[in-house]
Amino acid sequence: MDITLIKSFLEVAASGSFVASADRLYVTQSAVSLRIKRLEDELGKPLFTRNRAGAELTDAGREFEKYALSLLRVWEEAKQQVAIPPGYTQSITIGAQYSLWPRLGFRWIDSLQTELPTLNVRAELGMADRLTRFLIEGIMQVGLMYMPQLRPGLSATEILEEELVMVATFEGAELETIFDDYVFIDWGAEFVAAHALALPELTNPGLTFSLEAMVADYILNRHAAAYLPARFVKKFLDSGQMHLVPDAPRFPYPVWAVWRDDMDPEVRQVATQTLAKICAGAEADGEAVIEELEEISEDEVEILGEHIADPLPGD
Repeated sequence: MDITLIKSFLEVAASGSFVASADRLYVTQSAVSLRIKRLEDELGKPLFTRNRAGAELTDAGREFEKYALSLLRVWEEAKQQVAIPPGYTQSITIGAQYSLWPRLGFRWIDSLQTELPTLNVRAELGMADRLTRFLIEGIMQVGLMYMPQLRPGLSATEILEEELVMVATFEGAELETIFDDYVFIDWGAEFVAAHALALPELTNPGLTFSLEAMVADYILNRHAAAYLPARFVKKFLDSGQMHLVPDAPRFPYPVWAVWRDDMDPEVRQVATQTLAKICAGAEADGEAVIEELEEISEDEVEILGEHIADPLPGD
């Protein structure tokens, strides 16, 4: 069995689209179609019903999906087990979005290695889509992300209540006069909707990024302002490289750990315990930033999207 065919099948099953799957797999749509056709020929059954809306699993496709996930998991486990270096007995691959590595992911790895000296650790970086695909394929066992996308065999746990706050790289920034310096960061549909309602004058500043906290590197070298995670920017606030914008609303942005349900129970237990300790410290950093924001603001700091219902994981 060609494992590439399995990965393509699972991607189409998850996205419901040959076009979207081609983009995520970095191949052409015709290549994805050919792979699915080969798989259908080998199984002797059609796996998808194609229509204008995309691709929907047939009964045979839904039945095969369970086996495809198992096949991929066994393959990835075998690859990882073979790759474990001498002196190590277990392995884990952790993935996280960019802003979740500093003060969270890196410290988690330190704690894991202290608790399990023979644990081989591999780290991955990516946006939620990429991390979810790695989890489905068994490349990763756990991922830290803001907007989890649940799939069969995965479970999500909220681990940290992140806060997005507006910061500027210059002193004296004011919410009413910051338009020319404001950089809009697309933190997802909920943030965009809440931002449009609360700060309509800043909704279209002429420059938009979908790079999340990576934009910090951009604004640090410019006269600029943007929304960034409180925990992430604390070090820049402490060093004087960034400054909080008084009276700017904050936006709750929970962090989730997404686990493979079939990961090693011992490693899962230690990973859960160490992550909880690291999150407690990270939460304290965020709370300190919010307290500072409240102290410098004339009025009570509003919450973006306070009247918008919280989304469920996977929505």
